[in-house]
Amino acid sequence: MQKIKSLMTRQGLKSPQENVHDLSPVENFRIPSKEELRELREQPTDPQAQQEIINSIEEVYFSNDSFDIVKYELEKLPAVLSLQEMEEYRDKLKQQQAAVSKKVADLILEKQPAYVKELERVTSLQTGLQLAAVICTNGRRHLNIAKEGFTQASLGLLANQRKRQLLIGLLKSLRTIKTLQRTDVRLSEMLEEEDYPGAIQLCLECQKAASTFKHYSCISELNSKLQDTLEQIEEQLDVALSKICKNFDINHYTKVQQAYRLLGKTQTAMDQLHMHFTQAIHNTVFQVVLGYVELCAGNSDTKFQKLQYKDLCTHITSDSYIPCLADLCKALWEVMLSYYRTMEWHEKHDRDEGTASSSVSDGNNVIGAEETNFDRSYVQKKLEHGLSRIWQDVQLKVKTYLLGTDMSNFKYDDFIFVLDIISRLMQVGEEFCGSKSEVLQESIRKQSVNYFKNYHRTRLEELRMFLENETWELCPVKSSFSILQLHYESDEQEKSAYQEYDSDSDVPEELKRDYVDEQTGDAPVKSVSRETLRSRKRSDYNLNKVNAPILTNTTLNVIRLVGKYMQMMNILKPIAFDVIHFMSQLFDYYLYAVYTFFGRNDTPVQSSSLPTSSREQYSARQFESTGLGLSSSRLRTTLNRIQESLIDLEVSADTTGTLTAAEERKEKVPSPHLSHLVVLTSGNTLYGLAERVVATESLVFLAEQFEFLQSHLDAVMPAAKKPFLQQFYSQTVSTASELRKPIYWIVAAKAIDYEQMLLLMANVKWDVKEIMSQHNIYVDALLKEFEQFNRRLNEVSKRVRIPLPVSNILWEHCIRLANRTIVEGYANVKKCSNEGRALMQLDFQQFLMKLEKLTDIRPIPDKEFVETYIKAYYLTENDMERWIKEHREYSTKQLTNLVNVCLGSHINKKARQKLLAAIDDIDRPKR
Repeated sequence: MQKIKSLMTRQGLKSPQENVHDLSPVENFRIPSKEELRELREQPTDPQAQQEIINSIEEVYFSNDSFDIVKYELEKLPAVLSLQEMEEYRDKLKQQQAAVSKKVADLILEKQPAYVKELERVTSLQTGLQLAAVICTNGRRHLNIAKEGFTQASLGLLANQRKRQLLIGLLKSLRTIKTLQRTDVRLSEMLEEEDYPGAIQLCLECQKAASTFKHYSCISELNSKLQDTLEQIEEQLDVALSKICKNFDINHYTKVQQAYRLLGKTQTAMDQLHMHFTQAIHNTVFQVVLGYVELCAGNSDTKFQKLQYKDLCTHITSDSYIPCLADLCKALWEVMLSYYRTMEWHEKHDRDEGTASSSVSDGNNVIGAEETNFDRSYVQKKLEHGLSRIWQDVQLKVKTYLLGTDMSNFKYDDFIFVLDIISRLMQVGEEFCGSKSEVLQESIRKQSVNYFKNYHRTRLEELRMFLENETWELCPVKSSFSILQLHYESDEQEKSAYQEYDSDSDVPEELKRDYVDEQTGDAPVKSVSRETLRSRKRSDYNLNKVNAPILTNTTLNVIRLVGKYMQMMNILKPIAFDVIHFMSQLFDYYLYAVYTFFGRNDTPVQSSSLPTSSREQYSARQFESTGLGLSSSRLRTTLNRIQESLIDLEVSADTTGTLTAAEERKEKVPSPHLSHLVVLTSGNTLYGLAERVVATESLVFLAEQFEFLQSHLDAVMPAAKKPFLQQFYSQTVSTASELRKPIYWIVAAKAIDYEQMLLLMANVKWDVKEIMSQHNIYVDALLKEFEQFNRRLNEVSKRVRIPLPVSNILWEHCIRLANRTIVEGYANVKKCSNEGRALMQLDFQQFLMKLEKLTDIRPIPDKEFVETYIKAYYLTENDMERWIKEHREYSTKQLTNLVNVCLGSHINKKARQKLLAAIDDIDRPKR
C-alpha cells in the first residue's frame, strides 16, 4: 500500500507519460490504458469487495523495491502442477491486479485537477528560471570584465605581497628552526670549553624560542630534547663543582657559580658543594692510603679496594707510615685550602655585589636584591657552619689513621716527626676554624702516652746499660757547654761542644799569667815558671781555675734524652706531665746509681797495719758516731722514694703476683751494678776518687741543667700538676750536691789511717810531771798521712779536675775525722796530769800549724771540738756539769772518760757520781 501511495503522490508531479518512465523496476508494472481506465470506471464496482481483494494481497508484495515477484511466484509453485489449480490461482492474481489497477485509476482521476494546476505553476517557474539564467549570464560577463580589469591587476599584486610577507616570516622561522636543530653541537662545544654559564644561557634561550614555535611538530620534539640537555648540563655542572674541592680555580668556580645562578639554584649548589667536600675528604684519604697499601703489598690484588678505610689503615707498614701520613695531611690540607679559597671568593663576590646593588633603587631591582641577599645570607651561614664540619671530618680521618697502627716501637725521630706533622695539622685547624682539635689531641695523646711509656722504658734500660758499662772517665767539653748545645742542635753543632782536653782556649786571661794568688787573685812580684803554670793547669788542682764541666758519656746521653723529651713536650703539650714525669725518672735513676755505686760504705779496704775487719769496724763506728758520712734526711727520703717507685728489687720474676703488681714491675727498672772495670779499693787512687769525682760532679752538673730548665718545664706543665714539679726540684734536684758528703766521706775515711794514729796515741804517757817541749810522734805520723793524701790528690787531679767544693769537702772530712780521732784518742787515756793536758794542746797546735800549710780551708773544721774537749779537763764540778749538758756532740764514752780522768785531781767521787748521772740522762733519750 505504501508503494501505491507513493506512486500516487508522484503522479501529481509529472505527466502520465513521464511518470511511466520514472518508475523503478519494481514499480514498472503495466499501467492500464485510457480505454481500460474508462472500462474500469464504467464497470460497476463494490468498494467493499474491492477492498477485501486488495487486503487479500500478500504483504510481501509491499515489502521493498528489490522484491522479485516472478521469482517469488515461481518458487511457490508446487512440485506437481495442476492446470486447474494454476488457472484458479491465475484468476485470483488477475482479480487482485484488477483491484489494484482500479484503485490506482481512481486515485489518478481524483488528483487530476491538482495535477493540472501544479503543471501550470511548474510552467511559470520554468519561465522565471529562464529569466534568471539570462540575468546570471549577464552578471558573469560583468564579473569577468571586473576580474580582468581590477582583481588580477591590483588585488593580485596585494595578494602576492601578502604571500611574500608570509614566506619571509616562514623563512625566518625556518632559519630559527635550523639554528635550534644545530644547538646540540654548540652546546657540546661550550661544555667542552667549560663555558657553563654560556651553555645554560643558550639552552634557556633555545627553550624560549622553542616555546614560540611549538606549533611545529619538529619543535615540540626539540623542546623535550633541550630539557634533557639542560638536565645533562646540570649533571656536568655538578661534576665541575666537585673539582673545586681538590684544586680551587677562581675562574672555574666563577663560571660554575654563574651557571647555578642562571639556573636559580644557588642554595642547591652550596648544599651540593658541602656534600662534595665531605666526599672529597673520604675519597682523598682512601686513595692515598690505598696507594701505599697496594705499593707495599707488591701485587695487583684488588682486595684492598673493597676494605673499609678503618680496616685499610691497619695494613700500613711501619716503613710507609710516615710518608703516607705526610701525603695524607698534604692532601687534606689541599681540600681545606680549596674550602678556604671558596669562602674568600664568596666574601669578595658579596662585597662587589653589595657595592653594585647599592647604586640601584628601582622597585624591580629591590625585589631582586632581597632575593640575592637571602641567597647570600644562606651561603654565608652554610660556609661558616661547614668550617667546623670539614675540620671535624679531617680530624676523624686522621684519627682513624693514627690509631690504626701501633707506634710504640717506632724510632724516636720517626715518632717525633709524626708528632710534628700532627702539630702542624692542628695549627692549620686552629687557623682554619679556631678549633682546639680535641679529637686529634686525644688520639695523639693516646699514641704518645703508649709510645712514650715504651720509649721511656727502653731508654731506662739503655741508661742502666750505660751506667753498668760506664768507667766514669772524663768526657772533655768546652767550658761554655750547656744543655742548649744538645737541645734541637745538629750533629755538627753538637760536635763543636767538645774540645781537646789540653786545650787552653777556655782558660781566662788572668789564669794565663805566671801565677795568681789564690786568696787575692793578684800576681806577686816573684812569679813561677811557665812549666809550673802548665803543671798546675794540667793537674786541675788549681782551685780557682774556671774549667769545663765534669761529665761523662752517660751524662751526655741523659742530656740528649732530656733534649728529646723537651722536644716531645713542645710538640705535644697534652702529655707534658707524662714527659716531665719520665724525665724526672731519668734524673732519679742517675742519682740513685751514683749513690749506689759510690755513696754506700760497703767497700772492703786493704790495710797493712790492721786486719780488714778491724779497719771496717772502725770506719763503721766513725760513720755512726760522728755522723759525718750520713746523708741528710731529705736525701734519704729522696733515695727511699726512688727505690720504692722506680727500682725493681726483685731478682727473680714472680709470675704468681697479681696483674697490678706485674704492671707496676713493668714500670720499674732493676738496680744498676758498678762496672768491674771501676776499682774503688786501691789506696793509690784514693779509692777511686777520680771516678767518684766524675760521677758526683757530673750529677751536680746534670742537676744544674735541670735547674736551668725549670722555667721551661713550668711553662708547659698543667696547673694541676705543678706541685709535682716543685716537689721534684725542691726534694730531688736540689739534693744532688748533698751526695758529695757521703761519697767523699768514704774516701776521707779510708785515705787517712786513723786507726794507726789511735794505736800510736795509746802508747803515749799522759801523766807526765813536767811540761814537755816536744810533740808526740803520732802527730808526725798523722801529718805524713795528710801529706800523702795531698800528693795522691795531686796525682788524681792530673786525671780529673777536682773542683774547689770537692777538695774542700775532702779536706774537711779528713780534718774532721782526724780531729775526732784525736778526741777519741784523748778519750782513751786512763791517766792524765795537767802537764799531760798541756802536752795534748802542744800536739794539737803542732798538728794545726803543719796542717794549715797543706790546705787553704779556714777555719780548720772541728778545731774547737778538740780544744774544747782538752780545756774541759780544767773545769770545776759545777762548770763541768753545765758543760756536759751543753756539749752533746761528744759521745758518752768521751764524756765518761773525761770525768774519770779528772777524778782525784779536782773532782771527788761524789762529784764523779753526779757527773756520770748527768751523762746518763743525756744518753738516755738516744736509746
